Amino acid sequence: MSQHGVGPRAVTRSVAFLTAGVLAVPALAGCGSEDPAGKPLAGQDIQPAPRDRIADGGTLRWAVDSVPDTLNTFQSDADATTTRVAQAVLPSMFRMDSSGRPERNPAYLESAKVVETEPKQVVLYKLNQQAVWSDGREIGAADFAAQWRALSGKDTAYWTARNAGYDRIQKIERGDSALEVRVTFSRPYADWRSLFSPLYPKDVMGTPDSFNDGARKKLKVTAGPFTVKEVDTKDEEITLARNPRWWGEPAKLSEIVLRTVPRDKRTAELAAGTLDLAEIDPSAARRITVAARRQSAGSPQMGPGADRTAADDLRSWAVANGSDEDAADEETLARKKLRRAAVKYARQQQALRGFEVRKSLEPAFTQLALNGAEGPLADERVRRAVARALDRRELAEAVLKPLGLPAAPVGSHLALSGQAHYADNSGALGGQDTKEAQALLADAGWVRGGPVKEQKKKEEKAAGPEGEKAGTSPGGGSDDGTYIVGEDDKARRGPDPADHLAQDGKQYKHPHQGGAPGAYAPKGTAAPANREAAPLAKNGKALTLRFVLPSGPGSQTLRTVADRISRMLERVGIRTEISKVSDDSYFKDHIASGQYDLALYSWPATAFPATDARPVYAKPVPAADGSLSIEQNYTRVGTDQVDQLFDQAVATLDEGESRSLIRKADSRIWAAAGSIPLFQRPQLMAARKNLVNTGAFGFGTPVFEDMGFLKKGAKPASGPSATNR
Repeated sequence: MSQHGVGPRAVTRSVAFLTAGVLAVPALAGCGSEDPAGKPLAGQDIQPAPRDRIADGGTLRWAVDSVPDTLNTFQSDADATTTRVAQAVLPSMFRMDSSGRPERNPAYLESAKVVETEPKQVVLYKLNQQAVWSDGREIGAADFAAQWRALSGKDTAYWTARNAGYDRIQKIERGDSALEVRVTFSRPYADWRSLFSPLYPKDVMGTPDSFNDGARKKLKVTAGPFTVKEVDTKDEEITLARNPRWWGEPAKLSEIVLRTVPRDKRTAELAAGTLDLAEIDPSAARRITVAARRQSAGSPQMGPGADRTAADDLRSWAVANGSDEDAADEETLARKKLRRAAVKYARQQQALRGFEVRKSLEPAFTQLALNGAEGPLADERVRRAVARALDRRELAEAVLKPLGLPAAPVGSHLALSGQAHYADNSGALGGQDTKEAQALLADAGWVRGGPVKEQKKKEEKAAGPEGEKAGTSPGGGSDDGTYIVGEDDKARRGPDPADHLAQDGKQYKHPHQGGAPGAYAPKGTAAPANREAAPLAKNGKALTLRFVLPSGPGSQTLRTVADRISRMLERVGIRTEISKVSDDSYFKDHIASGQYDLALYSWPATAFPATDARPVYAKPVPAADGSLSIEQNYTRVGTDQVDQLFDQAVATLDEGESRSLIRKADSRIWAAAGSIPLFQRPQLMAARKNLVNTGAFGFGTPVFEDMGFLKKGAKPASGPSATNR
């Protein structure tokens, strides 16, 4: 993503807090002999099967979010489908193993290693002698050199989204044979394994015109188990076909069709038999899981009318047969619609019995972002108080435990459990502690029951022009400029919406406490009693944070987490004003532009944090036009120390030292409290039961040539990923 300019930023930093974070580093990153990286919390769930049990041929219909605007992964409008296509059709020198660590891809690479460090770092690649492009030409140094020149950043005619690593290369030349490529770096580069994955042919990378436009809707030359047969923008499909020039094990499938299907339509498409594989949400996963069970009297009821009681049915019958003809007609029509919906639902459930849910944890984590550019969160003490108010384990369990997935909070901003750079450095900030959070707020000048001046209406508007404040509380209260003083919190809210993962999609704004039960007062009136429950205030303003969330159908889980966070913050005196915005505007108009105080979004994990994570946590710097250059640091919180540690980590070729520096950087990121990692994202895949070697891949890169459908009567292999469900 490109840089974004925002207004000036003022952050009040505390030397004591930073010192505490620094002192915690040795204890967190260097204690004991056990590897702090640990193991992945969940393995792959792909229904593994040996190739001799898989039928030759067949078409896999795989749901995706969109047909991408480009097939060039190095352009700014590339998306997840761009990456998926590249994995199937292009060379990749290194791929991710099941622990999220880079491993040599033997289909393309015999070996790759640093052969010289002085006076310059030199990496020697020895290519697989069988590796050829689909036009018959050997993969070689010319392709490496063309990609380096395109991505080096020296020629602005190339519209590149990133050039990290390629800008450190000094030259690329052929080695002793056509199968050897020597890459010489101008500066040491620890993450050299991140380069040339994917590798595009020189036909794409050779000129600015071919780079900018030649690979947007077609890839004429490829070198994977599949080729790009067609990009159909009208029907929103991409068809990949088996590559006849592929030198490895031939692909079992004849074709893979990547179909654009909205997430809320995927269950119906699966039931209709038009999909074989789809990422789904928790509600769809529950439907498929229930469909696979044998129904009994004790089975949970789902679908239209499942929540109706006997009294509801009796009342409906009475109205339909009553003397009020208009009411009777209306009720009769409603009963017919309900019966038709129930029949349709039952048919879908029967069809869904041919599918199963394969689940793992996605190589990405959800975080709470705290915008430190202005307002209360510009004060590090307030950010730390927000963090100390959170029970991160409770949040992880609310999302992952109902899905049967390991529920552990993420302990690092820069890696996930099992990856080489991972260590739980959250101790640099500290765990949930209500008293400590309250003390931090008091130290920052926020006091209970202080006078609150009436705010102008425009100042109350949350998160920009598209922001829509939640108008009711969970208990049904209205947003009428009043707050409820001292009313029982539990009775006011009713059931916890997290118990059903907030499938109703409602937004919640909590009424405020203080004073005698049942008393009401205008905003700004000091509570007459129970001062401890009064809102925090400073300089005539209540401590209220704008919590911006997406409103789309796939965001129920985020809204559940936001509701729980709001409750936790309310316990320490921090109000939240939840604002829901459209999915299209959420990131562009709110996160990237800084129109929020609190927000939930995810970052993908990377095996190369010194390169990939640096722009996410880099200290914002003033631009020439007076705006703030933030790179990808949408929290606007950064430090010189973190930048220096990243620079040192990327420049050392000692892998142990580089890992240590990354862990130290993570400790300082925790201490600054600009973002709080919460949990690893669930990965739920609906797959046809006879579809093997695909599903929830976790960290691992898919092996497309091994995907396929079981032969009639064949069974999948037993193994860890087969029993992970």
